[in-house]
Amino acid sequence: MICIVDSTTDPYWNLAAEEYLLTSLSEPVFRLWRNAPSVIVGRYQNAAAEINSEYVRTRGIPVVRRLTGGGAVFHDLGNVNYTFIDRKVEGEDTPAMFRRFTAPIIEALRGMGVNASLEGRNDLVINGRKFSGNAVCVHGGRILQHGTLLFSASVADLSGALNTRPEKFIGKSVQSNRSRVTNISEHLPARYRSMSVEEFITYLQDHIADGKDTLRSYTAQEKEAIDRLRQEKYSTWQWNYGNSPRYGLNQTRRFPWGFIEVSLDVSGGLIRSCSIRGDYFFTRPTEEVERVLTGLPHSYNAVRCALAALPLAEYFGPVSPEDLTALFF
Repeated sequence: MICIVDSTTDPYWNLAAEEYLLTSLSEPVFRLWRNAPSVIVGRYQNAAAEINSEYVRTRGIPVVRRLTGGGAVFHDLGNVNYTFIDRKVEGEDTPAMFRRFTAPIIEALRGMGVNASLEGRNDLVINGRKFSGNAVCVHGGRILQHGTLLFSASVADLSGALNTRPEKFIGKSVQSNRSRVTNISEHLPARYRSMSVEEFITYLQDHIADGKDTLRSYTAQEKEAIDRLRQEKYSTWQWNYGNSPRYGLNQTRRFPWGFIEVSLDVSGGLIRSCSIRGDYFFTRPTEEVERVLTGLPHSYNAVRCALAALPLAEYFGPVSPEDLTALFF
């Protein structure tokens, strides 16, 4: 088995590396890696519905779509991600896959005196509180299973970045199941109480990767291929937002000068139809604004730039581009 301990914390690169290792190598892989603050959404989720868009935008938190299913998760440097890539066993269903690949993690944690266990199909818990969500992807005869290990993550940022209001959205996308979470560091016995996240990574590497495993880094050719995947796929708006399934959005707000309701139909990440209604006073027809927005990407920057170029006071009254844009997310 190849063992890779990554030093980069770029979420776009790390997710690109996952795809490369699954699709381009034949050897089994065990990988440990971390991301700078970021939201990682499942393959078939509606990214817009999973995030607190204002929170992630104002803090510059990237939103990146992964290959695997499951729900949205928040990553930061206090979270350690692990990955196993191995052959697919004939007849093995997804619960069996999760049992196979979480077993070494559970064993490693129990070796530290942490009472970890697998709960349900794919969550690892300590005393009923979740510290690890796991997901799988099958490519040909190979399986990739990866998971989070909350070691000393910021629970406040986790809650803030994923603090959505899903009732705004109507669609067929898969929504995340929010759970009570905990950090592993809160449950360490006294002799491990001062352990840093870097020391935790070394512990996992030593415990799971035995003497027969090869610790190696990427070749120049592999780095080039991963860089290309990062650039052409994982860092693009089309992959991270445009691949969201079709959904509708309805949002209302009362301003001192009037009430506005925005309804959108979004497909392929583009605003396919836009309806703006309310009791505001106007000197120009709202339909002009609706036509400008129809066909745009459903992204904050695209909508704000379009609205900022219009004489909004003539359409709605004394509203700023920022306040009106917020109604679209």
